[in-house]
This record gives sequence, C-alpha cells and structure tokens, in this order.
Amino acid sequence: MLTVIIPALNEEKTIAQVINFCRSEPGVSEIIVVDDRSEDTTATIAREAKAKVIISAARGKGISMKEGIEAASNEIIVFLDADIDPYPEKTINKLTTPLLNNEADFVKGAFARNAGRVTELVAKPLLTILFPGLSHFSQPLSGMIAGKKTFFQKIEFFNDYGVDIGILIDMYLMKARVQEINIGYIENKSKPWEALGKMSREVSRAIITKAQGQENNALTMENANSLEVIQREMNNVLRENLSAHQKMIVFDMDDTILKSRYINECADAFGFRPKLEELRFNEKDPIILTKRIGLLLRNRTMDELLHIISNMEMADNIIEVIQNFKQKGYLVGIISHSYTLIANYVKQQIGADFAVAHQLEFFDGKATGEVNLPSYFFGSPDSVCGHSFCKTNALQHVCEKHNVPMKNCIAVGDNKDDRCMVAYAGKGVAFCTKDDLLEKIAYKNIRERNFEPLLALA
Repeated sequence: MLTVIIPALNEEKTIAQVINFCRSEPGVSEIIVVDDRSEDTTATIAREAKAKVIISAARGKGISMKEGIEAASNEIIVFLDADIDPYPEKTINKLTTPLLNNEADFVKGAFARNAGRVTELVAKPLLTILFPGLSHFSQPLSGMIAGKKTFFQKIEFFNDYGVDIGILIDMYLMKARVQEINIGYIENKSKPWEALGKMSREVSRAIITKAQGQENNALTMENANSLEVIQREMNNVLRENLSAHQKMIVFDMDDTILKSRYINECADAFGFRPKLEELRFNEKDPIILTKRIGLLLRNRTMDELLHIISNMEMADNIIEVIQNFKQKGYLVGIISHSYTLIANYVKQQIGADFAVAHQLEFFDGKATGEVNLPSYFFGSPDSVCGHSFCKTNALQHVCEKHNVPMKNCIAVGDNKDDRCMVAYAGKGVAFCTKDDLLEKIAYKNIRERNFEPLLALA
C-alpha cells in the first residue's frame, strides 16, 4: 500500500482536487497533507476531503516533508505538489511501479515541459562538475518523487529551495537505485523573476554543501581552480543561451514537423471528421473556426489527446536537423494554430526551445471545448503585417522576446496560414506545400519531405 504526502502552503484552490486525485489510485491507503502554517483554508479543506492533516511545527518544505515521513505508515511514499491540477492520470502509478517491482529505491518524476531557468543555468552545470553521475537527469529539481521510507529516514532535509536536489544527491550518495520517470504533461508555473535569485542561491548551496561533505570532493584545495571551473561553466551556459538569441528558426507543426494534421487524426479517431470538414467549408473566419473546432474536443481527456500525438509520425530527420541548427547557435521554436498541450509535446520530442500555440482549456483533466487565443497572435500598431490574426504576429512576438531581428529568422511552413510568416522572415521556406502563392513568396522551396536542405541556409 502507498502513502501520499502533500506539503501545502496556501493552496486552498487546488488541495481538494489533489487529494481526490490521490484517492482515485487504488493502491493509495493513506493521504497526508502537511500544512505549512497556511494563512488560508487549506487545512480545513484538506480535512473535509478526508485527508490526514498535520500542521507543521515550523515553515519550510523540508520540515514538512520530514514530518510527513515520520507520520507515514507505509514503506512506499509518494510526494506530490499541492498546486498542480490536473495531474496526468497515471502519475502515482508511474512513480511507484519501479518501487513496487523492486527495480528502484527512489524515483524522480519528470514531466513534459521545459526545465526551468535555475535548473539549466545553476543546477545542471554544478551537477556536471560535482556529481557527474546525476548530470543526465532532465529535471533534478522536480518535487514529484517517490521512494522507500527506510531511505527517506536517512536523509538530512534542507528547508528551502534546495530540498529536492538535496534528496536526489543523498539518494545517489547512499547508492540507492534511482530512476527518472516521465509522468506526462503538467502545466507548471514558472517562478517569478524576483524569486530566481533566492532559488539559485539555495540550490547552489545545497549542491555545494553535499559535495563538501564527501571525501575527495571536487571543492577541496587539491582540486585546483574548482570554484573558477564552476563559474566558467555557468558563464559558458549563459553565453550559449545568449548566443542562441542572435538567430532563430521556427517551424509550423501540422504537415510540416508532423506528416499529417493533428486535428485530422483526432477527427478520425473520435469520429467527427464529417463535422470538421463541414466547419472548414462553411466557416471562413479563422478565429471562429478555431473556436468551433475546439468544441469538437469537449470531454476528451489529456491522456486521450496525448495518445493521438504520440502515435503520429514526424519528419524523418527533424531531430538531427534541429540539433544541427542548435549547434550553430540557433534558437529553435514552433509556431502553430494547434494546441499548447500538443505543441509542447512535439517540442520536447524534437528538442526545440519553445512552442507557441492556442490554449485548449481543461477542467478535471478533460477538455472543456474552450480555446484561448494568445494575444500575441493578434495584430497591434507595431505589427509588420496587416492581418488582425496571424502567425506573423506571433513570430514578431517571439523575435522581440528573444532579441532576434526578424531578418535573422528562418520560418518554415506548408500552407496559406504560413504565407505571411514565410514572407516576413529573413528567409522563408515553403515545405512540401500545395499552395502556389506560398511557393512564390518563399525564399526557398523544399518539395521532398526532407529538412536537410534547410542546413544550407544556416
């Protein structure tokens, strides 16, 4: 049986949903909410949801985690964040299966979104130098974890942002069997800029403190220039990120990166192809069309939608070509009229840096049918094209965000929705298009489903 521990501070909006999610997992026999002295009704709501509630002795995630472990009655313990709603359907199962099968002693959850800024600029460079055996972890700061109580009881918990990386390092130093498992897509909010300094300092302190406690550690005087190596490595990462901001390549997704259109695959799988074609024939306003197509996905779960994209074919050499562009200092992105959930999945699979698309709303893990169109797809007084709703506006937005002149941008697309984007980019590419006007506008035409000719433009 499993114990789920949920440290919580002022999470009254989501705590009940997280508890109910845990209760839906058959193996969970105990749910413990450790309330970190919340100033809202988190503890009351948790009790009403039938969770065991502990009021922490003092504020701090590390203290809350330790108190939860002491109160747990099961050997297998799962930690979940209190502010995630919804979680992917099989999160607990994925985190605990390696433990229950005795294939691991500790499992770190990763999820389908970019690692954060502190992870990329602080944690990973330090791990590469001080704990290279952990450098392969994609999201070492993730707080969604599972492990055996007997191992957790041996850990010294940091009581700040360093707690999660400290647990990972301790497990590694105890020679626990550690796995990282992708649990699916999670919409996790980035930390505000003002919190990044504090988070960076505490994560750095945790990693360095753990390293200093080891014999022959990388921070002894015998290891010449150790601190200089760390600083140089961080500066290198920063320079690499900044150099990427000098030039960019963006791809359309449907019929470009993907060999077919995502919504068409959904239509065939869910049986609404006739309705889809009727909408396309009758509705000429692209905004209304996007909204009405979204309604066709109402009540479909995230897992159902991700299952469709996971079975779709991508262009054969897209990953290799993107790696090549990134090695040449390009920022790589996706601009799509599809959905953020899907574009982010594709972004992760191909190794792109960002994806912009429309936001399909979800409630209790199911699509509501509502589609939010981000403001950056709409025209403004500064727009370079005259369309009120256009991918070019999104292209202009990402160029400004990343300080890339549009003349240094390559844009790749396949149909009439991509005309402006291809026309206004420094080098626009028509890819396997059936649109005659797009071919005439494009700087380069690629007529075979092969991205390798793009490399000549880099």
